[in-house]
Amino acid sequence: MNPPRHRRARHAEIAFCIFHKKLEVGDQVLHQRAVHHNSLVVGKVELIVEHAKHDFDGRKPALHEAGLSEFLELFHGGKPGARQERDGPPVVYRRRMGISTRDWGGNSARPRILLSSVTPPRKPWKRSRPPSPGKPRGNGKGRGRRSKASAPPSERFRFGAEGARSPYEEVAQEAPPSIARESAPAAIEIPADAPTRFRNYELNPFQRVAASAIRAGKSVVVAAPTGAGKTLVAEIAIAETIARGKRVVYTSPLKALSNQKFRDFKAAAGTTVGLLTGDVSIDPEAPLLIMTTEILRNEIFDAPERLLDVEVVIFDEVHYLDDFDRGTVWEETILFAPPSIRFVALSATIPNLDQFVRWLRTVHAHPVEQVESSWRPVPLRHFGYHPKVGEFDLQDLDRMRRRVGMSGFRYLDPDLAKGLLNSLQNRELVPVLWFCFSRKECERRARRNGWRNLLTRTEQERIGRLFDETCAAFHQEVAGDLVELRNLTTRGIGYHHAGMLPVHKEIVERLFTSGLLKLLFTTETFAMGINMPARTVVFDSLRKFNGVAFDWLRARDYMQMAGRAGRQGIDREGCVVSVLDTEDLHDAPVERIVFGELEPVRSRFNLAYATLLRLIEHLGARIEEAWERSFNRYQFEEMSPDRREKNRERQLDLLRRKLQFLRETGFIDEGGLTDRGKIAARLSAYEVQFADSLFRGALEELSGKHLAAVFVGIIHEGRKGESLEQPVPSAFNRTKRAVNEVVRNLKKEEKRLLIPEEIKKPDFSLTFATFAWCEGDPIDALDRHTDAAPGDLVRTFRTAIQCLRQLRHALPGSYTLRERLDEAIELLNRDEVDAKRQLELG
Repeated sequence: MNPPRHRRARHAEIAFCIFHKKLEVGDQVLHQRAVHHNSLVVGKVELIVEHAKHDFDGRKPALHEAGLSEFLELFHGGKPGARQERDGPPVVYRRRMGISTRDWGGNSARPRILLSSVTPPRKPWKRSRPPSPGKPRGNGKGRGRRSKASAPPSERFRFGAEGARSPYEEVAQEAPPSIARESAPAAIEIPADAPTRFRNYELNPFQRVAASAIRAGKSVVVAAPTGAGKTLVAEIAIAETIARGKRVVYTSPLKALSNQKFRDFKAAAGTTVGLLTGDVSIDPEAPLLIMTTEILRNEIFDAPERLLDVEVVIFDEVHYLDDFDRGTVWEETILFAPPSIRFVALSATIPNLDQFVRWLRTVHAHPVEQVESSWRPVPLRHFGYHPKVGEFDLQDLDRMRRRVGMSGFRYLDPDLAKGLLNSLQNRELVPVLWFCFSRKECERRARRNGWRNLLTRTEQERIGRLFDETCAAFHQEVAGDLVELRNLTTRGIGYHHAGMLPVHKEIVERLFTSGLLKLLFTTETFAMGINMPARTVVFDSLRKFNGVAFDWLRARDYMQMAGRAGRQGIDREGCVVSVLDTEDLHDAPVERIVFGELEPVRSRFNLAYATLLRLIEHLGARIEEAWERSFNRYQFEEMSPDRREKNRERQLDLLRRKLQFLRETGFIDEGGLTDRGKIAARLSAYEVQFADSLFRGALEELSGKHLAAVFVGIIHEGRKGESLEQPVPSAFNRTKRAVNEVVRNLKKEEKRLLIPEEIKKPDFSLTFATFAWCEGDPIDALDRHTDAAPGDLVRTFRTAIQCLRQLRHALPGSYTLRERLDEAIELLNRDEVDAKRQLELG
């Protein structure tokens, strides 16, 4: 007699999980089946497999064929406990129900391997009437379901309680394609001579293929999920190149990430490491040089002789080529890099990798090896959370939508996810990275949960000592914001966002790395390149402000952040939870964001004025050749002739209008670059504003303090919610009017030529704060003059220092302005703003 239908489904699920290596030898997953909505958990199913063997058949790891056949036969008609004479592992099945146990034959001697499974209920739970007092449910024989009233207190259902049904303990019956792809390593053809180990690491297949290509002198493009081990490929390239007596440049998209990579490689690389980010220059001739991609692009144009002995350039996060504002820098760097340089490009998984590699082969002088893996060493499981239903597998989304309905369409409770935190804490699914898309929300949530204590007394003492030692190393007194931060971190809670002082972010990062920080509220910048995973990732929302309006996340952004879940070598799987209020539950495009295809990388090729000026020096009238080699042109080559031709006309027309702008404003003439153009070509940002202000006399006779205020004003762009522009000191009014007039004329010319707005209007709302800083005020005293966050102030001051240095180096020695530029740099570059000092201290 066959088992009933619901049991066959459960058995089929177990078989599926074993077959796809969701459950392995030695696994133990508790099966719990709730009787009704608030019921006692009463059931557990156990499988005992005495022996199992995994074979790798191409892409799918499978249980030994004979053993799997016996397994299936046992559950689909075989008698429980029967052992037939056949090849393959013997299987014993027993069932335990309630508190009574019955063995169904077979040998129960240890050691045995326990495999269990769970099946989510087929229909939404229904709240049943509570049983009458003294009348427990069941058949009176001790094997039926017990009522909630008769259950011991420890077994009663409560949200987040031990023993309660939780989706975290379930194994989905049918994994979506995106999850199935992560379940096992894909079949990769590995060269026979590929290395198997590097230092103390056993290389996985894609790392072996990449290492073999690097040794063969090829360029390599590696695409693999976050946490799969792409950085190890970079380390292999670094070791191989330096061993040959050549240099390596490692580029990253952000200064903060460059600084972190500098520290990491300095501690582990075993060689001299340099750093070049514009506001920091440490040992620029080192064998391993870390720099931002913008700085490398500038070096290629301005000082290519410095790259003569550079053999390899590593592009970290190369998919940043898709960034709307700065993606063109990556493309320009690839296009104009010296032919002798090989590339090692690292990226998260992108769907149009083939297209990107084909283009790279057309513009690059070396053979390019494409290495792609969708295997994630620590697979992810994706859940939703709504306060009415708690956590649920996102594959059950439609059922949860029906269950919640449309009542209470919008939750305004600030503690919407309080129950979720309780559950994560009770189930020890920590550390948790909680992504908020608002700086203020990060701090609010941390304060709101300050009553929690996630650490033992010993851990509290350890993290307190570490906090104090880190502050002492950076010469930071525990005062002001650090007092609150210390109080929170000693309870295992912290926050991290770009508005914090860089040194404060560094302290939080070190605490998180120690494993003592259990709950960190952070913005998405924490997911960019920083290798600091957690066991669980929570999304406060699936939509964020994109600069214009609130919109849903891209699938690529979601996976970039979700990839921080799961610590390799520690966690069997990473847990990802999305908090959904009622509106989001019904409207969020979860299927696209979580389970859909990742968005392809698109070219953002848009030559800046400084790049055009540099290209005129090298290409002259052949400047349109730059676009002809671009990824933008290549992508449209695969489209219809009509779209291809329209894109070509649009791109070349914009390029010609930009050249016309440079002619009309005096940066170029028939002979090439004018003196104004030569100065602007040496600047990497705000080049036309600074160069035109210089040649129109707006910077004449300014003191160092006033020069600092001008540069800060041209760079600064206030965030929404900051105070409106304040009146500037009267002595600075004439300078402000002159600079505004210069920029107004440039913007008017752009508008006349129908060029999309590239020149930013000056914002002098930080003038009082800049003056106070230059006069020696501490950073925490500047809040009297501005609502800007301390981190934004430091970042703006550092960018101003970078621009001041570039202009100083661009000016001929006869300019007396050089001395006053040095004065402005000295006034700005102190204490928290001095990035080099912070790196040396840390």
